[in-house]
Amino acid sequence: MGEEVMQQLRSKATELLLREEWSESIQVYSQFINLCQRHHINETTPDNLPKLHKSLCLALSNRAEARSRLRDYAQALKDCDEALKIESTHFKTLICKGKILLNLNRYSMALSCFRTAQLDPQANGSSVGLNGYLQKCKKLELMSKTGAFDMSEWVINGFRAKPPEPAEYIGAVEMRKSGIRGRGLFATKNIEAGSLVLINKAVAIERGILPLPGQDLDENAQLVMWKTFTEKVMDSVAKCSRTCGLISTLSSGEDEDELVVPEINLFKPDSEPIGYSNGKKLDASRILSILDVNSIVEDSISSKVLGKNSDYYGVGLWILASFINHSCIPNARRLHVGDYVIVHASRDVKAGEELTFAYFDVLNPLEKRNEMSKTWGFRCNCRRCRFEAELCSRQEGIGEIEMGFERGMESGAAVYRLEEGMRKWKVKEKEKGYLRASFWAAYGSEKLMRSWGRRIPMMESVVDSIVEAVGSDERVLKMVVEKIKKGNGGTSVVEIERALKLGRGVYGKVMKKQAMKSLLGLGILEPSY
Repeated sequence: MGEEVMQQLRSKATELLLREEWSESIQVYSQFINLCQRHHINETTPDNLPKLHKSLCLALSNRAEARSRLRDYAQALKDCDEALKIESTHFKTLICKGKILLNLNRYSMALSCFRTAQLDPQANGSSVGLNGYLQKCKKLELMSKTGAFDMSEWVINGFRAKPPEPAEYIGAVEMRKSGIRGRGLFATKNIEAGSLVLINKAVAIERGILPLPGQDLDENAQLVMWKTFTEKVMDSVAKCSRTCGLISTLSSGEDEDELVVPEINLFKPDSEPIGYSNGKKLDASRILSILDVNSIVEDSISSKVLGKNSDYYGVGLWILASFINHSCIPNARRLHVGDYVIVHASRDVKAGEELTFAYFDVLNPLEKRNEMSKTWGFRCNCRRCRFEAELCSRQEGIGEIEMGFERGMESGAAVYRLEEGMRKWKVKEKEKGYLRASFWAAYGSEKLMRSWGRRIPMMESVVDSIVEAVGSDERVLKMVVEKIKKGNGGTSVVEIERALKLGRGVYGKVMKKQAMKSLLGLGILEPSY
């Protein structure tokens, strides 16, 4: 009787698994596994043990597969480990565990599973798939150590194919108390503009279709997106103790200066699960507070979304990237590719310097930036803001230029008065970049440069000055590229190289030169010598 019930349960569970009814198959497999375990204790004769062990091992493996499809990786791994206690080289379980570890970005552990599976005779019949997993693991493991991510082919193909999958990576950064706010990420060595800083996989993302130009995202749609997003995060917290521990390191907006500074190694995928806590329970209310402070919108002033997701509005939680503070002299930008955020230096960064994003448009005068920072709940006190505030208090001229420009002063006149003022006020070169960035809207016209001639600086020197001060910006890059395209064959190597350097500041060094030229629309232009 018992064996007949077990056979029925096994058949039903297998059928549900094949129909991809994951939750239902888990329930039936659980009944079967419990019955197997009771049968093992109470009724089984020694002759029946091998058959029972085989059935139990396969059931645990299949339940692990179903749980992994529901992203319940912690319980799925427990099932795999229980199955491997019964049969340490069980082929299907090793493949299942390897795939789960790969999803968790634990590349070396996944590679170990696939290598062990390769020793099984069954591997010969699945050699193509298994070899694919082995090669993928090796590639991602190397990438996680070196940051050698290249998406040139994807870019050249116009983003039509599936995007290349990056590995999680942490470069030359450490976490410290920040002079800006709370904790921050700091460079441990000099980082060249465009160099990769970190790659971080999202805990959860929710996306919605972008509205038409000139339209705002529907408020109800935003609320639905936010609700779905928070539910995804809470589900991840409930299912994974490691995710719970990492999210608990984030600020909820209170007592910033009292928060513990976690070790950067805690955020590496192959690190052991952590039980970190700052003494506060991670309940639903606190998770919502953490998300209010730390969630990141994909399409923002300091980021670029590549591929099909560029047509969507997305919000997500990337834990390590959430530690990056704001500055009006930012030195980092990010790309969003699939579920990953790729952070790179937007200008040269010195060892010991804090990595910062622009949370809002910093190509604006001080007063406008102060208004925008209020909406974020803070007031920026970076070197640039302090310099401009001090200059405004001493020199009435700067305020007059700002007011005049806002009231419709001709751009050339505003730029001329600013440049004359900087000479008169003996402003240093670095600070000139700050002020030029503040009045970029006045500078950003090639026609203006032609009409005012030598009375104002050449565009090349203005661009270099702004980029050195506030990092590469997509609008500055666009203007430089448009000037090259209008060159009608008179473009120099120096001009193209300047555009490519700016491109690396905006997009990072994640593509070869030809791919960058293709992305910028410079692929068919040949320089004149």
